[in-house]
Amino acid sequence: METEVKERNFEESRGNKRFTETPPDDDCCPICFGSFTVPCRSNCGHWYCGSCILQFWNYSSASMPCKCPMCACKIVNLMPEAPLQQQQDQEVTQVLKSVQRYNLLFVGGALGYIQKLRQLPFFMKKIFQGLMDPDANDTYIAEMRLFAMLLSIIYRATPFDFLPTGGVGIGREFDFSAITLVLILRLVGIYRRRQLMQRVRQVATVELLREGT
Repeated sequence: METEVKERNFEESRGNKRFTETPPDDDCCPICFGSFTVPCRSNCGHWYCGSCILQFWNYSSASMPCKCPMCACKIVNLMPEAPLQQQQDQEVTQVLKSVQRYNLLFVGGALGYIQKLRQLPFFMKKIFQGLMDPDANDTYIAEMRLFAMLLSIIYRATPFDFLPTGGVGIGREFDFSAITLVLILRLVGIYRRRQLMQRVRQVATVELLREGT
């Protein structure tokens, strides 16, 4: 009995230490392994640089919350360190605004859906950026097809009928258009990646020639 009480007290002390208002002094960001910059605590209690965890989310699905790199828990709320709210630094302010927007997107309930609709341009921009990234996962393709399906439903609900379907149906036409757009954007992304690699090689060659002379 005494052992169980000690274990319970130990777990509670660990939990209280975990959910502190400031990151541990002897800890570092698990993503960049550097000192915390605009430290933010997730709802599961882990600390990250605000820009690091948002950048990590950029490589995941646009419409889903980021998964904690430490425990795989869905991060639906990021709590910046309290003293940061009084800072006027432009870079810190920008990160805090991005964190606030992230929190609003995944607040849940009716308010969460309203915020997602308000941030639709941001979602579409993030999806397009993901589609042009050759290293991105395939979740963006499913999201584009889902968006195409919603557009087809909206189109059917309107009195307009200006799109030629050719007998395949408006749903399939929107779906084919979404897949075609995905393929085009992926090819554009691959082309841009190759152009960037060529520029890097050219710069490296020039630097080697300068060092040789």
